[in-house]
Amino acid sequence: MQSLSGRQFADRTDLIAHSGYGESSLRAWWAGRKENGHPPARTIDGVMHWDLAVWSEWFTEVTRQGPRNLGRIDRSGDPDEELPPVKQARVLGVDTSRITAYRKNPPPGWPEPVRVEKLPTRDREYRTRRQLWEFADGEGSRVGTAGGRPAGPDPKVRAAKEAQPDPRVVAAHDALAVRPGWKAGELALALAEQHGGSVSVWRRAVTAARKQTR
Repeated sequence: MQSLSGRQFADRTDLIAHSGYGESSLRAWWAGRKENGHPPARTIDGVMHWDLAVWSEWFTEVTRQGPRNLGRIDRSGDPDEELPPVKQARVLGVDTSRITAYRKNPPPGWPEPVRVEKLPTRDREYRTRRQLWEFADGEGSRVGTAGGRPAGPDPKVRAAKEAQPDPRVVAAHDALAVRPGWKAGELALALAEQHGGSVSVWRRAVTAARKQTR
């Protein structure tokens, strides 16, 4: 811990002791600082430090949650079965787009895939039921709470999160790059079969992706 101008600055080791969370959780929060509003760091003696009072206020907001309802978690099936994203979402009781978003901004405790399948437009990540159950039960997952993930500490942060690209539009954009000649309906059907969800929703995503490329 460092003291500058009467304020306490903590490095990551100090924050681990202060919060009770592990290094992986703290690193995940720092990596997603643009989305979650994590306070900026100050380098002291070549090491990143954070204003402890500011960080503590942010931490309280991020980890605040009401009673968790894990009743929607599907606990049935083979714990070691490797599941694609659509089935991962079913196990956790969330929309498939949540799993897609986790690839870019994984929440604390999100498990690494046990297998990655190479597809023409992207990689498909597989996880086991056991991994998903452990994630859902972890303190950092926020599964079973309103919103399903930590909220930002202020309205500006929430607005920034809402401005993030729609994962479906991103997927549609990637698919268009590979199959530029396909009709919207054909591509929407292929994306719905690959990622789950309705064809009509994917058709809107394809239309939005085409507008972005014009």
